[in-house]
Amino acid sequence: MITKQAVHKLFFALWPDAEVRQALLRLQQPVRGRLIPPEKLHLTMAFLGQQPAEALPVLLDILHATHVPPLQLTVDCYGYFKRPRIAWTGMREVPAGLLAVQGELMARLEAAGFSAATHGEFKPHVTLAREAKETPAEFSGRPVVWNVEGLALVESVADGRYLPVAKTGKPVSDTSV
Repeated sequence: MITKQAVHKLFFALWPDAEVRQALLRLQQPVRGRLIPPEKLHLTMAFLGQQPAEALPVLLDILHATHVPPLQLTVDCYGYFKRPRIAWTGMREVPAGLLAVQGELMARLEAAGFSAATHGEFKPHVTLAREAKETPAEFSGRPVVWNVEGLALVESVADGRYLPVAKTGKPVSDTSV
């Protein structure tokens, strides 16, 4: 759970279960670059960066107040962010419900005085590799069907691991696969 640091590097994310995580790993096969470890695969909804420990109760309230309806994501395409050299996978058609959840989350964060990094328009994706040289091959396999069961508040700790602090939906599990 939360470490005893005074500051925490935090983000809100959709956190895949073990089955979805394994399916996402399959999508890494044609990707070239520094592959993201399986336990770090996720879909960021809002990146908060460094936050004081005193912010945790408010962020947990936001987590539990944000309505996440049953969502089914169909991960069926690859993409590439040229500037940071990131290869990713995402959805050709983003469900309106996912955009609504992200919009509600951002509105709640803003109302509470938090500034979440967006880097422009929300582009839901799962980062597969950093330092990627090019866009991955054309998507050609079976899509990953991800039944979203809640939202997670996640901490990036000093040793590089991502630890879910709390999650709505199913109970929090560690990052192991």
